[in-house]
Amino acid sequence: MAPAPTKTHCPYCSLQCGITLDASGGSSEKPILEPQRDFPTNRGGLCAKGWTAAELLGHPERLTGPLVRDERGSPLRPATWNEALERVVAAFQRAQADHGRDAVGCFGGGGLTNEKAYQFGKFARVALRTSAIDYNGRFCMSSAAAATNRSFGIDRGLPFPLSDIARADVILLVGSNPAETLPPAMQYFDEGRARGARHIVVDPRRTPTAARADLHLQPVPGTDLALANGMLNIIAREGLIDEKYVADRTAGFEAVRRAVRLYWPDRVERITGVPERDIVAAARLLAQADRAMILTARGAEQHSAGTDTAQAFINLALALGLPGRPYSGFATITGQGNGQGGREHGQKSDQLPGYRKLDDTEARAHVARVWGVNPADLPQPGRSAYEMLSAMGTSGGVRALWVVASNIVVSAPNALHVAERLGALDFLVVSDIFLSETAELADVVLPTTQWAEESGTMTNLEGRVILRRAALAAPREVRSDLDVMADLAKRLGVQGFSAEPQEVFEELTRASQGGKADYRGISYQRIEDNQGVFWPCPSPLYPDTPRLFTEDFPTPDRRAHFHPVEHRGTPELPDDEFPYYLTTGRVMRQYQSGTQTRRVPQLAEGEPEPVAELHPTLAQSVGVASGDKVRLRTRRGETVMTARTDSGIRPDTVFAPFHWGGAGNINRLTNPELDPYSRMPSFKVCAVSVSRADTAQPREGDSNG
Repeated sequence: MAPAPTKTHCPYCSLQCGITLDASGGSSEKPILEPQRDFPTNRGGLCAKGWTAAELLGHPERLTGPLVRDERGSPLRPATWNEALERVVAAFQRAQADHGRDAVGCFGGGGLTNEKAYQFGKFARVALRTSAIDYNGRFCMSSAAAATNRSFGIDRGLPFPLSDIARADVILLVGSNPAETLPPAMQYFDEGRARGARHIVVDPRRTPTAARADLHLQPVPGTDLALANGMLNIIAREGLIDEKYVADRTAGFEAVRRAVRLYWPDRVERITGVPERDIVAAARLLAQADRAMILTARGAEQHSAGTDTAQAFINLALALGLPGRPYSGFATITGQGNGQGGREHGQKSDQLPGYRKLDDTEARAHVARVWGVNPADLPQPGRSAYEMLSAMGTSGGVRALWVVASNIVVSAPNALHVAERLGALDFLVVSDIFLSETAELADVVLPTTQWAEESGTMTNLEGRVILRRAALAAPREVRSDLDVMADLAKRLGVQGFSAEPQEVFEELTRASQGGKADYRGISYQRIEDNQGVFWPCPSPLYPDTPRLFTEDFPTPDRRAHFHPVEHRGTPELPDDEFPYYLTTGRVMRQYQSGTQTRRVPQLAEGEPEPVAELHPTLAQSVGVASGDKVRLRTRRGETVMTARTDSGIRPDTVFAPFHWGGAGNINRLTNPELDPYSRMPSFKVCAVSVSRADTAQPREGDSNG
């Protein structure tokens, strides 16, 4: 009898759509992938990436054995696992003997299962005893996390189920384009609109999401904070504050009330470029709704003031009494597959499992007991992602680096500088399923199991912990990251690391117990019985928590906290040499650094190359038409892309996607200026010049406007 199809989940975004995978045809046939009709997140829907996810299984470019490089400049060659791991151990030990424990670094990914994210953090702090660990989620959700922790005492992207979106009367969606980035989620937005809901979208581009909205606000990139303060000014002046909610459930509002008095609509129009009438209309729509939501995403948060920008929209939501109200609230939309769980269990430089702080004495003691180590042996917080990458190969910086499931050559800001620093390392080891642009630079490459070849939990954008189940066997010479971590720890003389996902998860739940992200009451069986379990869930007898803040907030005084924030302007403003704004983002058929999606023919045909989007007025002024090659240049580098004109983008703004490496890597141009709280780089805005690619390159100091 053929095995039944396996219920599991899509390997891509934070929706973690339910799918079934039928591998009964054996290794000679591609598994058959279908959506689960009853899974609550997608209800039978999938995007183009989800439908083609099985194309990655058995792909001809799949890494199927370890690779090593005999010396710098020589090609990678096949090796045994023993040779590869012995090289890694020797390099780590040499780096720490010569330069100290923090000379070895670990860089993880937001797509790792909870088990792998947890064990990677443990590996860094117990097996290596290094403070040098962070992950690419620092480039995704860190600003929103900093703001929600500061105001609500907890960071869970959606503090309510995704389906609640369909019941809201008004939604303000800031810097997000779910029609292209989370297509199955649009059924809930469309369901709301069908019953009369009004949607407001804030975005410099007329995206497919903005095209469906009742009101589209197009601010200058980097001015969302001023827009939020301006809307709160209107609500306060017109007596639309929920004064009872503010008095009963919050603290600190009077300071915010004073701060926003200066954000008159006409001043906000001058800052943002959004017409005063539209700012007033948006504020009134939101304030007069019985059930309203404010949803922010990377467009608002990937800035050097991203934390304060998210805070400004939190202030607006609190003033209206939205958090904790039925079918209302403030939420941030997580992007990466395990962007939520990845930041909860210890692969951030300042965190321990359960969303505990690494510099908290009680947290260190609790986790140390679970790990069987002395709390004093745990390192203190280390550098954030870009700060760690920027210092590689320098005195006091990382000299040997292990990268797991991340393609930092493409995804990091100021990417040419990061590639240069990778070249300055004494040793680089990369674990991945394909030879990514980062893996191509490595001294050792370790092949790892794919999503359908291993079991493990993920935490989706709702805070729903789900179980991805293995559906087929991995190639013979491919090992899981958990297995490799356990093996390396043993070779380093450290015990206590398991290669079994369920054992690691059970240890994770003990380590998380009592933390903000308490998983103690979650088990594989409970997940299977309930189509996922919402954290916090502190006991097997305790119900999970699909909706937060219904009674109070997990802060010391049980109140949500306002914080006044001011618009400071972006680190780079257009000038004579770089006269336009550059912003970056995603497209429907590609994902993250493109390591996977660029290898799927159906997806590559739809989005074969990066395209720079320009308003026709801007294109005409620089002599460019759709289909021409255009040169984009910033203070950090340049790239050449095909131009596409679109009247839906602001005339002063250029948009480019970030899914490509090589000459089409837009992150060669992005600004690494960091948010002071989250250490998020300023991905979403910098100054850029635009010219035809067949014209002479300007000399330094020449105007290119």
